[in-house]
Amino acid sequence: MGPVLAGVLQLLALIAALALAYVPLGNYMAKVYSSGKHWRVEKWIYKGIGANPDTEMRWPAYLRGVLAFSVAGVLFLYLLQRLQGVLPGSLGFSAIDADQAFNTAVSFVTNTNWQSYYGEQAMGHVVQTAGLAVQNFVSAAVGIAVAVALVRGFARSRTGELGNFWADLVRGVVRILVPLAAVAAVVLVACGVIQNFSGIHEVGQFMGGQQQWNGGAVASQEAIKELGTNGGGYFNANSAHPFENPTPFSNLFEIFLILVIPFALTRTFGVMVGSVKQGYAILATMGTIWLGFVALMMWTEFAHHGPALQAAGGAYEGKEVRFGVGASSIFAVSTTLTSTGAVDSFHSSFTGLGGGITMLGMMLGEIAPGGVGSGLYGMLIMAVIAVFIAGLMVGRTPEYLGKKIGTREIKLAACYILVTPALVLVFTAAAMALPTPANSMTNTGAHGFSEILYAYTSASNNNGSAFAGLNADTQWFNSTLGIAMLLGRFVPMVFVLALAGSLAEQKPVPVTAGTLRTEKPLFTGLLVGAILIITGLTYFPALALGPLAEGLAS
Repeated sequence: MGPVLAGVLQLLALIAALALAYVPLGNYMAKVYSSGKHWRVEKWIYKGIGANPDTEMRWPAYLRGVLAFSVAGVLFLYLLQRLQGVLPGSLGFSAIDADQAFNTAVSFVTNTNWQSYYGEQAMGHVVQTAGLAVQNFVSAAVGIAVAVALVRGFARSRTGELGNFWADLVRGVVRILVPLAAVAAVVLVACGVIQNFSGIHEVGQFMGGQQQWNGGAVASQEAIKELGTNGGGYFNANSAHPFENPTPFSNLFEIFLILVIPFALTRTFGVMVGSVKQGYAILATMGTIWLGFVALMMWTEFAHHGPALQAAGGAYEGKEVRFGVGASSIFAVSTTLTSTGAVDSFHSSFTGLGGGITMLGMMLGEIAPGGVGSGLYGMLIMAVIAVFIAGLMVGRTPEYLGKKIGTREIKLAACYILVTPALVLVFTAAAMALPTPANSMTNTGAHGFSEILYAYTSASNNNGSAFAGLNADTQWFNSTLGIAMLLGRFVPMVFVLALAGSLAEQKPVPVTAGTLRTEKPLFTGLLVGAILIITGLTYFPALALGPLAEGLAS
């Protein structure tokens, strides 16, 4: 079997698995967030945190809950790292430096999981399990909660109430993420992923020195790392490490975990707004972009430029031979079109155009299908923009799901889509203009610029993957990337929740002959076009200086 055919067959198997999970998982999540009943364990949690889950919140109160919980998470994780040297199970590792502890705490709380450290050489068992793994669950649940609040904004009328943040948070963890992650962890253990609390072992000589490996609760963290679109690896090699991703089947299963909740949330959206066809329209938009990017990535990585690549059958540099070019391409696209950040190959070693595709996936806003929650609310914001554009074309007041898109709504949507490009471009320009940050680049020219551009694109969009080659463990990068992650996560949430509150206060607009049918293929095409054009106009100059220049020169 040729490598191209193998990649296509894996893609078809993945699509089939996602299709089988779509309806039951989407319906179940809609039921979870629409139920008025509380499980006993949930009642214990509410009592412990002093929250009343039956109190409805308007958008400012919902936002205060999101921010308060996230600030507490940053402080807790920061202190846990700073105190690592005196904690049990530290494996002899010392406390994390202040700037790196700040960067890591922000990274995991914002669902970014950017890592400027070597996991197996820096973090002990307590920090990994009680700190990082816990944030993998709750940061993902926060993203789903905000998405559900926006969906309620479309579904409700004549009220500004969006539900209860604490109830949405707890239900997301207890009823969705923990059960799915438990099943996924068992599957990964069966595939050969390790799960233990062993110490550091000497495993023999390597290049004149002792080779050491430490164990850990890898399978359980790997499961929620992918399922919650987090991405932080237990080991520095991330999902290219055989302890995290040992076989081609485990690789395909991890891609499935990355995509299953973001895609299924479109079904949840359709059920909650009372029209599954609306959910299918959003799904079609996400699926079209995702499939297009996978096809484009496979083409760039299988294109045989030069005798070496012709002999190898593709661009194998930086890719695991266990997975090959096809599976690595699917993984790279899936991880950068979501907010996962996990990698099973080194994106810096992709072809020039291939590296550009990974960057462009993040620059779209990671909405195809995007992170858990963040992908859905990002796509719904783009739907609001597309409806507004369509309204301008026909001279009609734009409407979406029975809600008028007026001045306030379009301003909030516009502010949302401007936040991350501003962070990416301003920080990249500053890093390239100042003398010190450029010293962290391994490469010069277009590829070196791509390293910087990728880092800030990844941080600002809360992705977390790295281009490799960039030494990001400096005070400049730890600080500025941390700031980019914070602003890139929470400033957009302000606009999302404000938009949700504005929509929930409206009364429904009756459907007329002039209403744009947003469940039809025409709207899907308009939405895809709007996403690509807006992203292209925003980022093309930066891409032209980096991956496009490198790709055209090769």
